[in-house]
Amino acid sequence: MASVELVKVAKHYGRMQVLKPLDLSIEDGSFTVLVGPSGCGKSTLLRLLAGLESVSDGEILLDNRKINNLDPADRDIAMVFQSYALYPHLTVAENMAFHMQVKRVSKAEQQSKVLQAAKVLAIDHLLQRLPKDLSGGQRQRVAMGRALVRSPKVFLFDEPLSNLDAQLRMELRAEIKAVHQQFRTTTVYVTHDQVEAMTLADRIVVMKDGFIVQQGQPLEIYDRPVNTFVARFIGSPPMNLFNGVVSERHGQPCVQCDALTFALPQKWWTAARNIMGQPVTLGLRPHDIVISVNDNPHPPGTLRLLEVTGESSLMHIDWCGFALHVQCAGRVRVSVDAPVLLDIRVDGVHLFAAESGERLLESR
Repeated sequence: MASVELVKVAKHYGRMQVLKPLDLSIEDGSFTVLVGPSGCGKSTLLRLLAGLESVSDGEILLDNRKINNLDPADRDIAMVFQSYALYPHLTVAENMAFHMQVKRVSKAEQQSKVLQAAKVLAIDHLLQRLPKDLSGGQRQRVAMGRALVRSPKVFLFDEPLSNLDAQLRMELRAEIKAVHQQFRTTTVYVTHDQVEAMTLADRIVVMKDGFIVQQGQPLEIYDRPVNTFVARFIGSPPMNLFNGVVSERHGQPCVQCDALTFALPQKWWTAARNIMGQPVTLGLRPHDIVISVNDNPHPPGTLRLLEVTGESSLMHIDWCGFALHVQCAGRVRVSVDAPVLLDIRVDGVHLFAAESGERLLESR
């Protein structure tokens, strides 16, 4: 296990800057997930850690030791790729033991480590098969096992589950987390899937356009996104956003969004009076908008589409010109194109500056 620190690390190809100078500290034994849209620089950052790309500026420290100029083989870092990268002519056991053979580890130690890792990943019955005889999930387990037997200081995962179906993704996600809990090896995991990020990470690093936008514990980022980009990116379905103006109703601060008026939490009232009249963006998670059975001050919405999964229902609603998602536990009795009475959980309101998208007031 090891700590990793990036100090003013940047990467550019000619005039194209893929990573702007950034700082990042990864604690010893932690599970850090780099998440963001395609092209944000997260995979480039992983390749810099692995030594597959050279750093343009800055320093990468492994246990306070600079490793910028070390070859990948000398960094004691193991990487699991999206494409498995298995040798097709070698058996599962031979693939897993390949690095140890190069390092001239004894046959007995190779067999012991391969068997131990195979049992952890439930592939010990596949050791004599070739990769072509394996399913996608089994191949990814072999790739994980090949990294595991090296007992590296750091594991790197580059979108390892993106080629798998939904069921296998869920199973392997649980196995990756279980392996980390057992061995506590420092892990850096890259994905564009925020569900993977939320379920796997001790710490999430949200990236956009080569920058780190926000980092913190999963629920911290979910509950207190620093801007509208993070608010929409973290959470599935994404946060609903309403453009409006801070105003006052019956002596109490609120946000007027065209025909909709949203009350603000009482703890915000003093601060809200300082931004009276300013344009803002109000955010509400899909589960913080609820179906109302009583009369309420909001005009009704219109259901456009209903998605029922069994344990929950996702409604796509037109609410006075705003397209939004509303998520309810269980099943709802609402017809498409029928009016729906809606209300909000006031404590779930998020408020952002209209122009910059930055958070204005704390909602938790």
